[in-house]
Amino acid sequence: MQTVNHDEMPTLADIPRYHARTRPDAIAFVFEGRTTSYAEFDRHTSQVANALISEGVKPGDHICYVGKNSDHYFELQFGGAKAGAIMTPVSWRLAGREITYMVNDAKAKLLFVGPECAELVSTLEQDLSTVTKIIAMEPCAAPWPLYEAWRDGASSRDPMLPVSEDDVTLQLYTSGTTGNPKGAMLRHRNLLGGRKAAAEARMDWNDWGPDDVSLVAMPVAHIGGTGWGMVGLYNGAKGIVAREFDPTRVLEFIERDGISKMFMVPAALQIVVNLPRAREVDYSRLKFILYGASPIPLDLLRECIEVFGCGFVQQYGMTETCGTIVYLPPEDHDPAGNERMRAAGIAMPGVELKVVDEAGNTVAPGVVGEVAIRSVSNMAGYWNLPEATSKTIDADGWLRTGDAGYLDKDGYLYIQDRVKDMIISGGENIYPAEVESAVYGHPDVAEVAVIGVPDARWGEAVKAIVVPRPGHTIDPADIIRFARARIAAFKVPKSIDVIEALPRNPSGKILRRQLREPYWSGKDRRVN
Repeated sequence: MQTVNHDEMPTLADIPRYHARTRPDAIAFVFEGRTTSYAEFDRHTSQVANALISEGVKPGDHICYVGKNSDHYFELQFGGAKAGAIMTPVSWRLAGREITYMVNDAKAKLLFVGPECAELVSTLEQDLSTVTKIIAMEPCAAPWPLYEAWRDGASSRDPMLPVSEDDVTLQLYTSGTTGNPKGAMLRHRNLLGGRKAAAEARMDWNDWGPDDVSLVAMPVAHIGGTGWGMVGLYNGAKGIVAREFDPTRVLEFIERDGISKMFMVPAALQIVVNLPRAREVDYSRLKFILYGASPIPLDLLRECIEVFGCGFVQQYGMTETCGTIVYLPPEDHDPAGNERMRAAGIAMPGVELKVVDEAGNTVAPGVVGEVAIRSVSNMAGYWNLPEATSKTIDADGWLRTGDAGYLDKDGYLYIQDRVKDMIISGGENIYPAEVESAVYGHPDVAEVAVIGVPDARWGEAVKAIVVPRPGHTIDPADIIRFARARIAAFKVPKSIDVIEALPRNPSGKILRRQLREPYWSGKDRRVN
């Protein structure tokens, strides 16, 4: 049963104000023994806003956060919204040069660093061209000011700066087709408009009440982490923030904190359900598990339904759509298996879907083409990349997803393949161009192509197919070590194949699909 008035929260800045006014003593967040009420969250976000303003951060400026999950990250995000700043979280799993690129590309003025990244960031400091101050989220060896002291030195009076629904408030970086990641600019309206429409549609799995407890365990550098934390706050729930995904801790949170809703990728669910203790936990408070980033294998779904005993809802979306725009309802999750279990689902309220051919013409039901989406949740565009933006969103507001699929006669969307070459491994988006760039500099490698291959644990795994330089021999372990020094560990190839020449078309383009085919043969779709 919805108990909040979403009309009073048109922007992120309004969310802490509304809940502090209507239920000040309710708990907003619990993080490693630290409990924050909605009144305290509102006060802290006002302090953050004033501290940012005093540092010279102006509306439209970026601030960056690099670190694992923390309740303080959300103070920065919503405090930044009150100051008109654009929060840009950066994954703590990235390599140094990747972090440097994103922070510099965003032209961030302030950088907030979690303890797990302090040593790395201290080596990057001289390369961060626009950062005027680095603030440590927790005590560390670096001589930076500490977050709580920095926050608490500012006034708790709400600055009440004018903030519009059309202002960009969040910038999330997505893997780049050409090697560099792109900053997807998300407005307040993008982040909240679709969620308001969903709340008004009164779907059981999306209803929130004052007793709901949400687990925020996915990384905040992804829409799955930041977006899920935001949904809980928007609906006035208690959020249990996990520093990182730890399967054993997930079971503890469910049992101790009475988790009622959580979002996870199937690879994470598989790890949790395989723990011996998974069958000993009390799941009576758990109502729904939302999952996304990849389909769920039927055998895994059966096991999860048996163990968790709750409803399951598949979520399909992308960073550029603020997350979920298609869902597969609980009633379509049949342990016995059915045709719709292969679907991504149906459109969320207010979302338009179509499937188009290469010329942009809508195709008939059952015909495979590129999936296009139009909704209030579509991003404002890519930061400083007008050409990439226009290639992704047309003049009529349709966003091309890069996924190949079809709609059936009932409006269910089925994803068959990727038009783009993106790999999804354990919920992380990986573009071959990034990995190829990292491998290409190896002295033994003449050419390289990177593909995704099926993987039972992670959905897909990164494979590099290399051509050796004349007279050179490829050592797969050395190639992997070389790549690991240049890109994040989750992007590094898990395996290396060696061939004499890469297949190409007459114009010289690598025939990646031909390389993928032997690994995907016998599967009814080319995503896993």
